[in-house]
Amino acid sequence: IVHLQMANYEADDIIATLATRAVRDGLKVLIATGDRDSFQLVNQDVTVLYPIRGVSELARLDPAAVEAKYLVAPQRYPELAALVGESSDNLPGVPGVGPKTAAKWLKAYDGLDNLLNHADEVSGKVGESLRAHLGDVRRNRRLNALLRDLDTGVAVADLRRRPFDRQAVHEVFDTLEFRTLRNRVLETQTADDGAVAGGYELSATLVEPGGLRAWLDANATGTIGLEVAGTWGQGAGDVESLALANDSGQACWFDVSALLPDDEAALGEWLADESRPKVLHDPRGPLLALWSRGWELRGLIGSTLLAAYLLRPDQRTFDFADLVVRYLKRDLKGQAQPADQGAFDFDQSGGDDAMERARAVIELARALEAELAERGGAQLLREVELPLAFALGRMERAGVAVDGDVLDGLRADFDQVVSQAEAAAHEALGHPVNLGSPKQLQAVLFEELGMPKTRRTLTGYTTDAEALRDLYERRPHPFLAHVLEYRDSIKLRQTVDGLLKAVADDGRVHTTYLQTAAATGRLSSADPNLQNIPVRTPAGRRIRDAFVVGNGFETLLTADYSQIEMRIMAHVSGDAGLIEAFGSGADFHTMMASRVFGVPAEAVSGGQRAKIKAMNYGLAYGLSAFGLSQQLGVPQAEAKVLMDEYFARFGHVRDYLNDVVEQARRTGYTETILGRRRYLPDLNSTNRQRRQMAERAALNAPIQGSAADIIKIAMLDVESALASQGLASRMLLQVHDELVFEVAAGEVEAVRALAADKMGHAVDLAVPLEVSIGVGRTWNDAAH
Repeated sequence: IVHLQMANYEADDIIATLATRAVRDGLKVLIATGDRDSFQLVNQDVTVLYPIRGVSELARLDPAAVEAKYLVAPQRYPELAALVGESSDNLPGVPGVGPKTAAKWLKAYDGLDNLLNHADEVSGKVGESLRAHLGDVRRNRRLNALLRDLDTGVAVADLRRRPFDRQAVHEVFDTLEFRTLRNRVLETQTADDGAVAGGYELSATLVEPGGLRAWLDANATGTIGLEVAGTWGQGAGDVESLALANDSGQACWFDVSALLPDDEAALGEWLADESRPKVLHDPRGPLLALWSRGWELRGLIGSTLLAAYLLRPDQRTFDFADLVVRYLKRDLKGQAQPADQGAFDFDQSGGDDAMERARAVIELARALEAELAERGGAQLLREVELPLAFALGRMERAGVAVDGDVLDGLRADFDQVVSQAEAAAHEALGHPVNLGSPKQLQAVLFEELGMPKTRRTLTGYTTDAEALRDLYERRPHPFLAHVLEYRDSIKLRQTVDGLLKAVADDGRVHTTYLQTAAATGRLSSADPNLQNIPVRTPAGRRIRDAFVVGNGFETLLTADYSQIEMRIMAHVSGDAGLIEAFGSGADFHTMMASRVFGVPAEAVSGGQRAKIKAMNYGLAYGLSAFGLSQQLGVPQAEAKVLMDEYFARFGHVRDYLNDVVEQARRTGYTETILGRRRYLPDLNSTNRQRRQMAERAALNAPIQGSAADIIKIAMLDVESALASQGLASRMLLQVHDELVFEVAAGEVEAVRALAADKMGHAVDLAVPLEVSIGVGRTWNDAAH
C-alpha cells in the first residue's frame, strides 16, 4: 500500500488532494477517518467512513447523513466547526454557541462570510459573544480548511495496491505473533494481483469403484503427490477421501467409503510400497487416519511442511496455499478437466481442490528441498525430521494411561487450596478483592499497600508471576504470599482439568506433538501440553503420579539426559576445564564451583554450588549479569564479578559465546551440530532491543537446537532397536530431555540397556552423554 508524507502538511491535506483528483478521474472515494474536518470533502462521489466503535463499526457519511446530523450541508461543516470549535484540535469556539445555533446563523446569512460581515446584526448574548470572538472564528476557519492541490508527486493510478513481500510479512508477523491477521492478509493476494500465475491444468479422473488398481498401474509413476482428507485427533483418525497426482498432471480423487475390496487392496499395496515415492504437506494427521484404516505409508520422500520449517524455523505458520504462492508463484485456483473416463463435477465434491493440492505438493517439495540442499539441511529433513514424524505418530497413537481417580482427587485438592488461599488473601488484606483481576491487584499492591512499582505496561504496572515473585522477595507481605499460592494452585488445577478433558475412551491421554512450533528444533506438545507439568515441585510430582503403566505392560521406564546443554557447551567450545569437569566423575556443578572459587571440591558450599549451577545453565540461554543477579538475588555488580571469575577459569567458553554471535552476525544464521540453521536478521538491526533479542537467540539456538537434534536421533535409534530386537515395549512420551517407555513383561533389563546405549551414543561428543534411567508403576515412581 502506497504511503505518502509531506513536510509541513497534515495527512488531511494529502487525503483532500487525493480525493479531489480521484473524483476528477471519475472514481468513487471512501475516506476512513475519525477527523471531522474531512466532512467538508463529502459529496456524491466522496463518502466518509467514520468510526463509531473502534474500526468494528463504521458510519457511512454521505451528504444526506452529514446534513441530518449537523443540520448543514458538507461544504458548510467547516464553517459550523469554526463557530462551535473543535476540541480534538484544541480550537475553542464561540462561548454559548452550539451546533443548532451555528446552523441557524449559517442558513439565515447564507454562509460564514456573510455572517461575520453582519455580526453586529445578531442580537442577544450570543451575538455579543460572537462579536467578542470574531478573531477566533476566522482563525478556526483558516486552520480547518483542507488543501486540495498539493504536489504529492504521484498520480491516482500510482496508488494501486501492489503485491506484498510475503517474506517480509512473515518476519514482521512472526515478531509480533500475529496469527489470525496473517491469514487475513495472505488471503488478499491472489492471481488478480499479477504477482502469481494461475493454478494447474489437470487431467482429472473420478475413479469408479473397482477402477483404482488400473489407474495406479497407468498413472502412479514417478513421484506422486498425496492429499488426504479426513479427521484426526487423540491419537486416532479416519480417511474420508484421497487425491493423487503425478508430475504431468494426471490426477484422481475418490471417496474411500466407496472402494471395493480390490480397490482397498491395490491402494494398501501402493501406499506400503517403499519403491513408490510419495510427497505430502503435513504427514502427522494423515498418518493417523491411514493407520486407522490398516494402511501403512512407506516411500514418503518429502513433506513440504517440514521442509519449509527447516528453511524458516522462526515462522509460526506454514499454510500450504501460502507456500505455493511464495515459492511457486502460483495461485491454487486452476481447473480440473475431466479425462475420457467420464465427466465429473469436482467442484461439488471437493475433489478439484484436493487434486490440485496433490499436484502442487510435488513441485513445492522440489523447490523447498532444492533451497534446503543449498543450506545444508537436506540430510536433516531426510534422516531426522521425516522419520521422526512417523515415530511421533506412533507415540500419539499409543498414548499414555492415566488413573482417573488420582486426577479427580488432585482436582479436588487443588480446588480446596485455591479457595483457602483466596480466603487467606482476603483476611490478610482486610477486605475481598478479585485475585484474578490485574486492575484490582494493581490498586491493592501499589496504592493500598504502597509496594514498589513493577515494570510499567499499557494498563498500569505488571502483575505477572515473575514480577510478583520478585516483589515478594523484596517485600514479603502475607497478602502477596497468598496471591502467589492462589495463582500456583489455579495453574495446577487448570493442568489437571486439561488432563481430565483429554482422557480418551481407552483411558489414555494422547497428546499431539508439535514438530514445527519451536525455532530451536525442540518438540512441544499440545492437547494436553505434557511439558508444562512441573517436575521439581511436590505438586508436580503428584500430577505425574496419575500417569501409570497400561494394561498388558509391566512398568514404565524413564530415561533422560543429564546436563545435556552443558555437555554440548563443552563440546562446541572445546574448553579443557569444562571437558575435564565432566570427565572427573564427580558432581559437575561442584567441580565447576571448585575451579571458580579456588577451593577443594569438598569445601564447596551449597551457596557456591547454587551460584555456579545458575551460571552453567544460564550461559546456554544468553544469561547477562543482570539476569544472573535476578536469579541469585544479588547486586548486579556482584553477579558481574562472578561472571568474570567464571570466564577467567573457562576462557574458551567466553570465546565461543562471543564468536557464535559474531559469526551469526556475518552469516545471518546459527547452526547446530547437525546443521540445523536459525536465521536471525535482527542481529544487524539498528533497534537495540531487537538486536539484543537476536543476540540472545544466537547464543541459545546452537546449544538448545543441538540438544533437540540429539534426542531426536536417540528417539529414532531407540525405536529402531526396539523393533529389530523384537521387543513389545514402546516409546510413549518425549518431554524436554526425557523419554518415557511402557515396558512389556520380562523386558525391563533389555529396554534399560537399549535406552542407555542408544541415547548415550546418539552422537559423538568430546564428553560422554550421561543417561539416567528409572523404573516404576507411575511416571513419578520411575523418576531418578
